[in-house]
Amino acid sequence: MELELELDAGIAHLWLNRPARRNALDEALIAALTHTLAELAPRPDIRVVALGGRGRDFCAGADLDWMRRMGDLDARHNRDDADTLAELLQRLAQMPQPVLARVQGAAIGGGLGLAAACDIVLAARDAHFALSEVRLGLIPATIAPYVVDAIGQRQASRYALSGERFDADEALRLGLVHLVETEASGLDLQLDRLCDTLKRGAPGAQSACKDLLRRVRAGGGAGDAALRADTVRRLALIRSSDEAREGIAAFFEKRLPSWRREGQ
Repeated sequence: MELELELDAGIAHLWLNRPARRNALDEALIAALTHTLAELAPRPDIRVVALGGRGRDFCAGADLDWMRRMGDLDARHNRDDADTLAELLQRLAQMPQPVLARVQGAAIGGGLGLAAACDIVLAARDAHFALSEVRLGLIPATIAPYVVDAIGQRQASRYALSGERFDADEALRLGLVHLVETEASGLDLQLDRLCDTLKRGAPGAQSACKDLLRRVRAGGGAGDAALRADTVRRLALIRSSDEAREGIAAFFEKRLPSWRREGQ
């Protein structure tokens, strides 16, 4: 099985499971991951999605055997195939639940793209990253929007054009990674702690927050009238939601809100 799903107390642990191929992406793994994310997205019992890789590496990018096969096909087949990766990245980025990446070893090319599409990235000290596509005569096309969002245009220019490798500390400095842990056991502990912290938030509010941040990233700036009107609308709607009423009532009544009493 190229993709493993483990469910534990509201956490969906998704494991890329091609360790012999360094968890490289091919059409089968992309399809399995896209399908599983689609099934998890509407489930109210799933509070957090955690993406990791079995073995030494998170994901070493595209499987080169797959790339070689695609190079022998016509433009239409290549467009259709490339669109499957774009769909996966978009689905990952737009999951209603918070999505974490647990990165060890290589996160190269599409693997870096997967991490960039997640909300929060935790990395082991041995993690290393690269946009190495130009060294193979390729470009980081479908992952580029997520990489630029994560590290900015100027830094993306450097690493996409050079293809050079950078380590976990540099990824932290760039903003791609949020936390670096020396030991793998410490990485798992931090992941568990962060999942517990995320489950304290209201699920509807977290989903609405992710949608808000996507709207803000789409542009306009702090002085933009349309963006201001949109944020006003969103705040007015969320204030009157059942979830907000429950959260505020729980605060004043000094009790846990319903989403935490349910074991989440």
